[in-house]
Amino acid sequence: MIIGLVVLLLLCPCLGLAGWAGWQAASEDAPSVSLPETTSAPAPPTRDPLPTAEPSPTEDGDDFRRGDCVVNDGTDDDAELRKVPCGPNTYEVLLRIPASTDGDRCEVLAPEATANYVHDNSVNLLDYVLCLKER
Repeated sequence: MIIGLVVLLLLCPCLGLAGWAGWQAASEDAPSVSLPETTSAPAPPTRDPLPTAEPSPTEDGDDFRRGDCVVNDGTDDDAELRKVPCGPNTYEVLLRIPASTDGDRCEVLAPEATANYVHDNSVNLLDYVLCLKER
């Protein structure tokens, strides 16, 4: 019985460590869930500032998809994106990278992007990056 307890105490941490290592290896190839950040506010764009415009707001909230056009109703430091009809002085969403806060990934995954928007949520699975192109 003592041997069984010793084996169990050694096996549990080893399985946990192996699971964690496998999860980390898989996360290098795909968008990842990282450790929680201390802020839940959206991060500002890291390239060109987003313009503002007046078309009607959307009910979809943060549901931005490829092909959507957006404008910034906030500031460069506290961006608040809003879906609008595509036109001049808007940004088209080229790519949405889920579960990531690395805006530099747009340079590789969407090289034609002229700006990006990083949404940093306290629940890291809800983080995303939008790769944007000025129209």
